Amino acid sequence: MTTRYLIPLLAGGTLLSAMPAFADNDDIVKRGAYLARAGDCVACHSSPQGKPFAGGLGIESPFGTIYSTNITPDKENGIGSYTEEQFAAALREGKRADGANLYPAMPYPSYANLTDEDVHALYAYFMQGVEPVASQPPKTSLGFPFNQRWGISAWNWLFADAEPFTPQASHDELTERGRYLVEGLGHCGSCHTPRGIAQQEKALGGDSEAYLAGANLNGWWAPSLRAGDGGDGQGIESWDTQAIVDYLETGRNVHATVGGEMTSVIAHSTSYLSERDLMGIAQYLKSLPANPASDDAASTEVREQATDETAAHLTAAKNLSEGERLYVDNCAACHFNAGEGADRVFPQLDGNSLTNAENPAGLIHTILAGARPPATSKIPAQLPMPGFSWRLSDEEIASLATFVRGAWSNDAGPVTAEQVDEVRDALGDTPLSRAPDPNGSLNHEDGDQ
Repeated sequence: MTTRYLIPLLAGGTLLSAMPAFADNDDIVKRGAYLARAGDCVACHSSPQGKPFAGGLGIESPFGTIYSTNITPDKENGIGSYTEEQFAAALREGKRADGANLYPAMPYPSYANLTDEDVHALYAYFMQGVEPVASQPPKTSLGFPFNQRWGISAWNWLFADAEPFTPQASHDELTERGRYLVEGLGHCGSCHTPRGIAQQEKALGGDSEAYLAGANLNGWWAPSLRAGDGGDGQGIESWDTQAIVDYLETGRNVHATVGGEMTSVIAHSTSYLSERDLMGIAQYLKSLPANPASDDAASTEVREQATDETAAHLTAAKNLSEGERLYVDNCAACHFNAGEGADRVFPQLDGNSLTNAENPAGLIHTILAGARPPATSKIPAQLPMPGFSWRLSDEEIASLATFVRGAWSNDAGPVTAEQVDEVRDALGDTPLSRAPDPNGSLNHEDGDQ
């Protein structure tokens, strides 16, 4: 009764570059390899130091840590003894070969969409194209009652949709291809759809306004992917289809640069998809009506005026608040006084979904630890953002984040030093009462050096 809560931020393709190249020229196996990319199977079924698909990644959930399984064709530790029927049941129904329920950290409610042909191709790939690994991952051991796997049957009955994908006549073929990938193998709703009291996705398809409407994930805001017209014009609804394709293919576009857990998805999954499939995904997302603008959402004219006023104030550099001064000193060189950033290099802060998220933890994390976009075939350069945890105190980062969340057309709440301390602690960092002194020593709040 949980879901995919943690995806490792694997650096620039290092894990998948270690995946064995298979010699089999069978087109079905090759297609299975492509589908495994589309499903990003390696993300959850590989530990950072382990071999691809050998399992062992600890996935944190509200009910405890769930360890991913070995899905290599090793007969003792993996799925090498699975028949294709058993493999299909695991994918679509969350059933192990022995009949026991899998935890819904495995996104089988989405994989239920898979066609027989794609299940067959995936089975061929995992049995013929993946290297067997004789490694037994740690055993998942949740507390009572969540260790009673039979209880998941009730969860499945209530929340899992076992219906296969059915094309809609109202959509063109390419848009339907995108819907198949988004709602199925891509399991985009696992991160971007809000969850109910039993941690179920509130919707599994675009016929519900809740689907892909945005959700909190490990302290990060996974923004709405409903890209049609009708929102406040500051999120993905302001992107055209090519901007969505560019983002999924390279992690960058004229509006944004990827950060957080989506970095891994692009590095190991979407950057390998065909242009046609990416365009299908983009067309499908644009077909979803955007989240309605709130009643108090500012008009475009008002937002533009606010942006101009902030830019002019920062440019004049007079009577700056602490947050404004910190922005000019540390951020303006890349993101500029108007907060527009630089296309495909530095993300725009004005109207940025992470900046305006109700939970500021993602923004705080980025300021503290920095960010590194993925290296992809089209854009191999990474141009990382440095972290400022060593340079700025909790109070300073709170002031900086508060300014950014309220500057230009942004309208998000303030950030406290306590919130910064929580994120810093999660990163294993030591809070500073102020920046390093001129002699290079770090002055901690308790006076120790």
